[in-house]
Amino acid sequence: MFKPVSEQMDLIRRGTVTIIQEEALEEKLHRSLKTGQPLRIKAGFDPTAPDLHLGHTVLIQKMRQFQLLGHEILFLIGDFTGLIGDPTGKSETRKPLTPQQIAINAETYKTQAFHILDPQATQVVFNSTWMNLFSAADMIKLASHLTVARMLERDDFSKRYKENRSIAIHEFLYPLVQGYDSVALKADVELGGTDQTFNLLVGRELQREYGQEPQCVLTMPILEGLDGVNKMSKSLGNTIAILDPPGEIFGKVMSLSDTLMWRYYELLSSRSMAEIQATRQAVTEDRQHPMEVKKQLAMELTARFHDEAAALKARESFESVFKRGETPEEIPQVTLASDGGSLGLATALRLAGLVTSNGEGMRLIQQNAVSVDNQKADDSKMTLAAGGRYLVRAGKRKFAQIIVT
Repeated sequence: MFKPVSEQMDLIRRGTVTIIQEEALEEKLHRSLKTGQPLRIKAGFDPTAPDLHLGHTVLIQKMRQFQLLGHEILFLIGDFTGLIGDPTGKSETRKPLTPQQIAINAETYKTQAFHILDPQATQVVFNSTWMNLFSAADMIKLASHLTVARMLERDDFSKRYKENRSIAIHEFLYPLVQGYDSVALKADVELGGTDQTFNLLVGRELQREYGQEPQCVLTMPILEGLDGVNKMSKSLGNTIAILDPPGEIFGKVMSLSDTLMWRYYELLSSRSMAEIQATRQAVTEDRQHPMEVKKQLAMELTARFHDEAAALKARESFESVFKRGETPEEIPQVTLASDGGSLGLATALRLAGLVTSNGEGMRLIQQNAVSVDNQKADDSKMTLAAGGRYLVRAGKRKFAQIIVT
């Protein structure tokens, strides 16, 4: 049984940036309600890396909402498009992945997605299934449906063209293939980030060309990473990965600013918006402390990717470290090579992954925020001697057991 269209639309609108076209989506929902036929909801993921992070789960969480509304979920793994390389937002041609890399990454994507999606109600599909059957003539026919002028409407292509940066012909194939995926799957709705808008609209155009009713498009916001500024990206080191250990997920969520916390609640939490708004009002009126509310979010996300027991243990560990100043039970161990018999502390902090640069390490030392073997390090020129083992703490929650050789 489907919920009334108005109730479905309330959940569908949650967190979305745009719905193209909202009236058409309502018509599709009314038809679905009348016929009992669920809509086909598509979202694609290129297996470009072995792990997904919370930025990816914004789309997966929206898919889960459609799933709870009774619709058919198509989790598309772009093993064929991965061979091309998504040019979205890139200033130069990307190096395509090998089939072997794609196969390994694709397998991990399925496992990770099912932390959120119901595997029994999810179709996992690979676009190589139909694209590998394409002949050269089929690809030429597909390419005939879009002009070069239309392709150059994309911001990244347009910018590269004006700056005389290379655009390889195969990059033009990417939005065509992504669009054709919607034709092959007869998608009613496609989800994507705001940076994917051009590709999503190509899907609508191609469905018209192939005699299908065009899909509706939902764009979701790009989730900011832990720095609260940049897009969550592994290359920027501001991610929370699905495969992170429970303690890391919990601790990273707790490092969010109080303001950014609410955005994570809206886009990632399973709580209703009414409940989130009531909680936010309670924080505003000082009836609830923001740290406790953040702990609830950290518990929810940690339990989602592990389990309740792991989340509870992560919370207890966090509270013991932060409230009572205890050392966590599990501390990563790293071995670093010395330079002439010793290693500068700031350099050791960077190499151990406790800070992103020597400069940041220096600042923390000067702020008395670094300790070595539970003793404050107040000398920015301090070194760690070769042959030693050191318990190093940077800031409130980052620890490492550093062995210098």
